[in-house]
Amino acid sequence: MRPCRVIVVHLAVLLCCAAAVHGQTEGVSASVAAPPGQDSKAAETPSIYDRIWRFREWYRNDSNPVIQRLRFSGRYQHDFATVSADQGDETEWNVRRMRLGFRANLFHTITVHAEADLNPQEADPVYVRLTDAYVEWSAREHVALTFGKQSMPFTLDGATSSKELLSVDRSNLANNIWFTEEYLPGVTVSGAPAPWVYIVGVYSAGAKNREFGDFSGGVTTLGSIGYDFATSMQAKEALLSVNYVYQNPDPDNTFTKPFQHVVSLNFKYETARWGFRSDLSATSGYGDQSNLLGITAMPFFNVTPKLQVAVRYTFLDSPDPNGLELAAYEDRVVGDRGDRFNELSLGVSYYFYDHQLKLQSSVQFADMRDLAADGGAYSGVSWTTGIRIGW
Repeated sequence: MRPCRVIVVHLAVLLCCAAAVHGQTEGVSASVAAPPGQDSKAAETPSIYDRIWRFREWYRNDSNPVIQRLRFSGRYQHDFATVSADQGDETEWNVRRMRLGFRANLFHTITVHAEADLNPQEADPVYVRLTDAYVEWSAREHVALTFGKQSMPFTLDGATSSKELLSVDRSNLANNIWFTEEYLPGVTVSGAPAPWVYIVGVYSAGAKNREFGDFSGGVTTLGSIGYDFATSMQAKEALLSVNYVYQNPDPDNTFTKPFQHVVSLNFKYETARWGFRSDLSATSGYGDQSNLLGITAMPFFNVTPKLQVAVRYTFLDSPDPNGLELAAYEDRVVGDRGDRFNELSLGVSYYFYDHQLKLQSSVQFADMRDLAADGGAYSGVSWTTGIRIGW
């Protein structure tokens, strides 16, 4: 149990350091970090972070009839992870995500967005793939038509950008049920006529490559609708959503996972001091992929406006052997698959500049059963700490 004690000590140190930083920075500036999406120029007294983050604004002129805005977009996420399991140990520093691109607003109705996924840890190739590469037209309020390579948002964590996760990484429910390739070529219609939100899309699920794939497989479709009960529940957010995915079974569908049907019911609730997120998802597999059932629940508490603590429980079940896989770092120790997974995660986040600059750390206690006894059993503790920078 020595590694477990070391992890807990590190987590306690992170909490103390975050509290100390919070105390030191409170008096530096009267301004606070702008919420996601708020232009830093709107702040009455720009903070040091506001001034630094102006690097992303390359051009802005709302009176220009052709191009109104051009922004540098991207994210950089770096992890330290250590795993101590009955099956082995692993420790590594890892560039979790690095993406660079641009976003342009044209003709007051068109957005062009493109980003590339890069891996500076590999000399060849540094370029991994295109992520976003789309054109969005929004001539009417609450209706946006998007064409090109784009995120396919379903399940609780799958519908949340990696920039805005409350935990250091997505749950293993998303890792198994959501399409972790994430970006697929397709056409979607979406909008948010409050209190409703919706998205309907058709995507090419064929053989993937680093760009748009070769369109050799079938298609996958997504329908998602949500209703925000925030007003009636007197909360900042109380969004109940249901997602449904249908996919034509095709062995060439490598942008996706071999599920014919996916249903996810998820809920996001938040007040000024605390909140709760949950997901209940089920799939119907095809080929060698088993059906899956997954549940995750995550209460969180805002200790201060910058310091947040979260507890997450995840359960996954596969009625057939070898239907489940482990998350990114545990998978380095046990690469084979199992049939029942339980995990309890204890995490802390410190928001220096809202989701645009934050430090996150979590300890995961996980167990995966392998009735087939062919190498997928896992029981261990892991600790992941990461810095998250977005712009």
